[in-house]
Amino acid sequence: MKAATYYKYGNPEVLMIEDIPIPETKTNEILVKVIASTINSGDWRLRKAEPFMVRLFFGVFKPKIRVLGTAFSGIIEEIGENVGCVN
Repeated sequence: MKAATYYKYGNPEVLMIEDIPIPETKTNEILVKVIASTINSGDWRLRKAEPFMVRLFFGVFKPKIRVLGTAFSGIIEEIGENVGCVN
């Protein structure tokens, strides 16, 4: 699958589009095939590590989570064993 990734904090030039493996679904997770995604202020702040306090939670020297994209829509592909359904 394709993903917007970054391996260091900085300007937009640190972003790359890469092919990464499809993650395996854990028992308490769902796997979504993303149809549309957005870039929002949260993604921008993570990439730039602003304010500096962001680094305390997401990695002091380099990002722990390297894939951007927090808002998306798509189709559920797989459901973990312990995921409940709310009606």
